[in-house]
Amino acid sequence: MESRRRQSSARSKADLSAELRRAWYHLRLSVRDPTRVRTWDAVVLTAASPEQAELYNWQLSRAKRMGRIAPSTITLAVPDPHGQRIGSGAATLNAILALAKHLHQLSIINSPVSGTSNCNSNSSISECSTEIPLLSLVEIIKKKHILLLHAGGDSKRVPWANPMGKVFLPLPYMAADDPDGPVPLLFDHILAIASCARQSFQNEAGGMFTMTGDVLPCFDAFSMVLPEDAASIVTVPITLDIASNHGVIVASKIGLPDDKSVFLVENLLQKPNIEDLVDHQAILDDGRTLLDTGIIAVKGKAWVDLVMLACSSQPMISELLQSKKEMSLYEDLVAAWVPAKNEWLKPRPLGRELVAALGKQKMFTYCAYDLLFLHFGTSSEVLDHLNGTSSGLVGRRHLCSIPATTVSDIAASAIIISSKIAPGVSIGEESLVYDSLISTSFQIGSQSIVVGVNVPEVQNMAAGNSFKFMLPDRHCLWEVPLVGRSERVIVYCGVHDNPKNSLSKDGTFCGKPWRKVLVDLGINETDLWGTKERKDMCLWNAKIFPVLSYYEMLHSATWLMGLSNQDEHLLGLWKRSDRISLEELHRSIDFSKMWIGSTNHQADLASGIVAACLNFGLLGRNLSQLCQEILQKEATGVEICKEFLSQCPNLQAQNPQILPKSRAHQVHLDLLRVCNEEEMAVEMEHKVWAAIADETASAVRYSFEEHEASTSQGTLEQSFHHRKVKVELPVRIDFAGGWSDTPPWSLERSGCVLNMAIALGGSLPVGTIIETTKRGGLLMIDDAGNKLYIDNITSIAPPFDSTDPFRLVKSAMLVTNVINEKMLQSTGLQIKTWANVPRGSGLGTSSILSAAVVKALLQLTYGDDSNENVTRLVLVLEQVMGTGGGWQDQVGGLYPGIKFTSSFPGVPLRLQVNPLLASPQLIKELQQRLLVVFTGQVRLAHQVLQKVVIRYLQRDNLLVSSIRRLVELAKIGREALMNCDIDELGDVMQEAWRLHQELDPYCSNEFVDKLFAFSDPYCRGYKLVGAGGGGFALMLAKTADSAKKLHHLITQNPEFDVQIYDWEIFLGK
Repeated sequence: MESRRRQSSARSKADLSAELRRAWYHLRLSVRDPTRVRTWDAVVLTAASPEQAELYNWQLSRAKRMGRIAPSTITLAVPDPHGQRIGSGAATLNAILALAKHLHQLSIINSPVSGTSNCNSNSSISECSTEIPLLSLVEIIKKKHILLLHAGGDSKRVPWANPMGKVFLPLPYMAADDPDGPVPLLFDHILAIASCARQSFQNEAGGMFTMTGDVLPCFDAFSMVLPEDAASIVTVPITLDIASNHGVIVASKIGLPDDKSVFLVENLLQKPNIEDLVDHQAILDDGRTLLDTGIIAVKGKAWVDLVMLACSSQPMISELLQSKKEMSLYEDLVAAWVPAKNEWLKPRPLGRELVAALGKQKMFTYCAYDLLFLHFGTSSEVLDHLNGTSSGLVGRRHLCSIPATTVSDIAASAIIISSKIAPGVSIGEESLVYDSLISTSFQIGSQSIVVGVNVPEVQNMAAGNSFKFMLPDRHCLWEVPLVGRSERVIVYCGVHDNPKNSLSKDGTFCGKPWRKVLVDLGINETDLWGTKERKDMCLWNAKIFPVLSYYEMLHSATWLMGLSNQDEHLLGLWKRSDRISLEELHRSIDFSKMWIGSTNHQADLASGIVAACLNFGLLGRNLSQLCQEILQKEATGVEICKEFLSQCPNLQAQNPQILPKSRAHQVHLDLLRVCNEEEMAVEMEHKVWAAIADETASAVRYSFEEHEASTSQGTLEQSFHHRKVKVELPVRIDFAGGWSDTPPWSLERSGCVLNMAIALGGSLPVGTIIETTKRGGLLMIDDAGNKLYIDNITSIAPPFDSTDPFRLVKSAMLVTNVINEKMLQSTGLQIKTWANVPRGSGLGTSSILSAAVVKALLQLTYGDDSNENVTRLVLVLEQVMGTGGGWQDQVGGLYPGIKFTSSFPGVPLRLQVNPLLASPQLIKELQQRLLVVFTGQVRLAHQVLQKVVIRYLQRDNLLVSSIRRLVELAKIGREALMNCDIDELGDVMQEAWRLHQELDPYCSNEFVDKLFAFSDPYCRGYKLVGAGGGGFALMLAKTADSAKKLHHLITQNPEFDVQIYDWEIFLGK
């Protein structure tokens, strides 16, 4: 039974953070490049009613717009037929059938497989289309990979989330990573975890992954093993007290031979007591049992069986509707795959049909030993997850407008997201305020929840009334628009109230027992539950919330919460008013009005932030992203953005000494694109790149207009004297920190890079020979056989054509000032260059060759050929060439050995190169364990660089945080090497590679992914060098023996047409 023992201790918040970040990296990668990283063919949500399905479809469209779901993925919200509950199992069949019919419709109209739909009517799947042959439906869906989220229901225990749907409640984990983006929702985090689970499904056969909408299961879904042709349920070991309130899986004693985390399911238990657990041998050796997490996967033949059942399920669902019975997914449907439950299942609704259709296949459990189960089943659980052990992940201020601390009292631990708070407001500790507009004289207690509340200014209320509203500690307050009414009803309860608990079973309202509430307020049971005797009198069906004017509803709320004395006027007003219960609210929500109101509110907040940024700030926010929110506002969004565009010509003049011109131009460019002014945008884009070149030149004290170069101390002799200079340099490989060396980042922020100079095949692969000639002019020759003679070198001037093979040499002539007409009056130059590495290697060849040419020209003219000066001049040279680039390549080639280099912005840009004194043992181990492999994939850094630079200029927060982390990784890698900890260096390489894909998903491709997946069992870390996209790969093996074995396996594998190079650290001549 050892395989079933606990394998890890309790998770820490650091583990949660790492798991979520890894999942989000993967989600963004799969959305941006789904052809390379597999994503879901369809994301389907179940809903309680057609109206709720419509809201979910809006949310699904938002998720696509925000980059949470790939454009190619079908999204579909499927309500229970006629809004009648049929159970999660029947809802699963209903959803599969609805998706199959939707895919069939798309194929008929030859529509691209994308978009969001609710099957048109959403009232009944039979209305979605005419009768379709069963086999046609099965064929169209059986090879699809589907993510199904059960998100219907009425959320009784989290009533304030009922209007939005519990799956879409705000969960601002890691919100600080992208402060200008939308607040993350529970749904978004579920999508991130599910994106990792997609990798457990093969492309050839289809399948479905089912999750619940009120649980965030944090675990390493990459490692999940799902047997073929079977159903699987994910479990986690849990203590017996918790298991007594949930479903429990009884698994076989021995795991599968090839994986000790997978067991055959022998039985299913529901809310078992100790005797049940003992009788069924469900207790593990460590005293725990296996909790059913609600995550179910179906693959291969089991999936085809389920599809066949679903596509023929219309009569069965009709039978359920007529009998008003339900069929559960977790009790009934899964029992069909467990032989021990078949006899129990047969007499239940549709039980015999389930066993006949599904019983041929088996069910397994994958035990995720370290799974962290975050359940959002009650309001107090939501607050616990925001303020408990995970609180360090929570962004407590996000897309909000809050007043100064001198005119308000807002606790630092309060979470305020997507809200505007007026002066004079008080908000207590650990409270959540979301999607709200709170006016003056409003007090919110501690550990309270306020959602969707729009409090008008006091002067807009009844004339002459001054009013201060207070929400007590541990209370919830929210507003709901009603169908057919102009008013929004104000709703409230205690955080710990259970709306399902009846009057006779400890039911409470606003934290007080119902009996006390009735006595204190002077109201009767019949006022709340009517004259008909009923046993289920509870908050859920109590007609307690009056529909009045806003001011009157606030007064009534104060009275009903027990914050004011008995008031006959309010009692009479309340009794005369139309009143509504939570149950009636659930059926009366105007989802359209709620969505439009929330969207406009978000747009107004974004508009305020953009206006402040343009008027007062240094353009530090991601205005492009914020403007996308503004555009969602009905009718006026474009006009608001055009007003912002009119301010752009004056941006640079506001802060000319501080604001970089490139940033001001980028803001102008973004707003032009937002306003669809594409012709002007193209013109502005040229100005952006010109500004970057000018700023780079300025940072190294260089000006193209100067006639005497500060970098050149002498000239060629006027009478001919033959001189010849040869410069050979190594190439570089980088471990971490790349991109922080690239302008404009390096001109504005500190950068750090850890890299190493290497020789290939026992020689220095990059070099140049420059010599004087009697014949005037300039003769250039490269190793590709290209040759060009220029008689009048003063004709050399940028811009250079991107196909010009000699633009590097021409640019070097410019930046060294050798092109000065006086220098070559009686002599000429011949420049030969070579780079004995494959094109697009990623080894910094272009920059290092530039460094070699610049260094040789300066030596020839007796200029300053120091490595520091050459490094800065190459930075300018690459701007002249039009390729852009940073300083790490030339540093990597000019300075020998391993070095940690830092840059400090300013004029001039300062570099500090710190060589690492590597011990012989470190050098030996590195050379034994590190494979330098040419992948054969050609890459162009220029294409990747442009995308990254633009995202930086836009102040893309995810990009900024990624480069900051790369800087930190360079520091960690340096410490690892200084301590001879090569394993930690591998971890640094692995995280750096993930971050590079975050910066640009096209820095890898299918071939590279396959190569790395093949090598993974033998490696501690791997990455492509440089900007990626192809070229050379580094693979740091776990041991020297692993390196030898991997070398052999790769060279013998016909799938990998790669070349593994002999290399050595270049320590200088």
